[in-house]
Amino acid sequence: MDKAEIRVQPRKARNQLVFPADLHPLLQTIYQHREITDAAELDLSMRSLARPEQLSEIPKAVSRLVTAITQNQAILVVGDFDADGATGTAVAVRALRMLRAKNVAYKVPNRFSYGYGLTEGLVNDIDEPLPAVILTVDNGISSISGAARAAARGMDVIVTDHHLPGTELPVVYALVNPNQPDDVFPSKHLAGVGVVFYLMLALRAQLKTENRLSSPPPNLGSLLDIVALGTVADVVPLDHNNRILVAHGLARIRSGKAAPGILALLNVGKRHHGRAVASDLGFTVGPRLNAAGRLEDMSRGIECLLCDDLMSAKKIAEELDQLNRQRRKLQDEMQQEALLILKDTIPQLGQVGGDKFGVCLYDAGWHQGVVGLVASKIKDKLHKPVVAFAPEGEGSEFIKGSARSIKGIHIRDILAHVDAQQPGLISSFGGHAMAAGLTLAKKNLANFEKQLNASIKTLVNPEVFNTVIETDGHCPAEYFNLEAAQAIRYGGPWGQGFPEPTFNDQFTVINKRMVAAVHLKLLLESKTGDVIDAIAFFQDERALQGRDQIEVVYRLDVNEFRGRSSLQLMIEHIL
Repeated sequence: MDKAEIRVQPRKARNQLVFPADLHPLLQTIYQHREITDAAELDLSMRSLARPEQLSEIPKAVSRLVTAITQNQAILVVGDFDADGATGTAVAVRALRMLRAKNVAYKVPNRFSYGYGLTEGLVNDIDEPLPAVILTVDNGISSISGAARAAARGMDVIVTDHHLPGTELPVVYALVNPNQPDDVFPSKHLAGVGVVFYLMLALRAQLKTENRLSSPPPNLGSLLDIVALGTVADVVPLDHNNRILVAHGLARIRSGKAAPGILALLNVGKRHHGRAVASDLGFTVGPRLNAAGRLEDMSRGIECLLCDDLMSAKKIAEELDQLNRQRRKLQDEMQQEALLILKDTIPQLGQVGGDKFGVCLYDAGWHQGVVGLVASKIKDKLHKPVVAFAPEGEGSEFIKGSARSIKGIHIRDILAHVDAQQPGLISSFGGHAMAAGLTLAKKNLANFEKQLNASIKTLVNPEVFNTVIETDGHCPAEYFNLEAAQAIRYGGPWGQGFPEPTFNDQFTVINKRMVAAVHLKLLLESKTGDVIDAIAFFQDERALQGRDQIEVVYRLDVNEFRGRSSLQLMIEHIL
């Protein structure tokens, strides 16, 4: 078997631009590495946002919502059970109420009862009196039968979604999705919360034009903290447009003007809102919000975001924190079980040979809400696509899978190829380049894994299986200081598609010790004699292999301790 090659590959500047004179020199280099082709892409002001009218079918959706608001018709927001769906639902409900809609409710499909999206079952369970309008958030593009059932029951459906469309689109009143055919919206990476936020902006503009709002009209920019949370938590690429949304959302959070629920979730995660960055949303707030949808019902998470009272928000945040602890425990158990399964089928992790290009995992005792996290962790170990399955429900012949992929393998396209090669093998699927969900009959699992591997082999360049750690190269000695670390910290927002800067250099280990029994704390000396604190989370001394001279991939980080800020290297890889 061939072990995947691991190599550090410094990013290269794609262009030479004239940056603002006051921009830190290190950031200038980093931005060039991020393929910034125009200095205007560094302008994160709201005036640089793409315009709502560029989204197709926005006028139809706005017209129907104006009628619903002016005639006091009921609007039902149907969201999704992840952080993007929860934040999108909260934005829709808050915005509609700000825009004088007096009859607004929301419904989130329970993952275990209905499954994802606007399903027939969910539509059938909508109680009388029926709403006049169903507004979907972060779902609907694949809800063919659910949309038809809603129409049959006399409800108008407005779909807002960002998932990639299949060969058939739902027949609805209006469909707002930047990824639908022929849509000219320039940012194809909006999260679901971003799409519905754009619809609310267009609705506000129309109501203002018709003089139906108070003076001054409500400021929908006050919702950008929630938009930022959903955008980061859904791990969509942070293109220029998304960076604008996230940057302004973070500014609201740092100023203490965020929704009480977000402030409470940061607090329970021991993060100070005044220093919040995108990673705090992705790794602290997002998982706690997601825990509700993974283990129970996302309605509790949405209520946290809709709460206007800080004390009430803190109470819900504590509940979500407890759920997240349960989620972590369950995930750890399932992950260990997954590794035992792999031990029997793959001799050494990371050494997959022959035709094993992707891995499928299933256990009858696994939890639907956590299989995606397990798939992600195992994917990171193997550097190969992983699909983890759990039973659909007690007594069901179907299993639900969550797929996670690596750079260079578009997992939804792979599933589409599987479906084309063997129609009917997959009952349903949908998703993105890096993550997707699917349902199939348990009896089809072995055949699915075989076809999955065949499809990956057919469509994918084998080079993608080489593990390449991209960095920004060597960090010049003059930037081993707090000023550079602060410039990087607030030079983002960093995230998917716009990665936080990392560097690779060689150091001498002066001192080493364990912190909290699980983290490796180091004192390092650079080639130029700089002595710097460093920490490697969830590593121990064995990672050093007895060496005093090591090469590491690291980030320049700001360590906050007892009111004092200092430079610290955050080590990501010890090579």
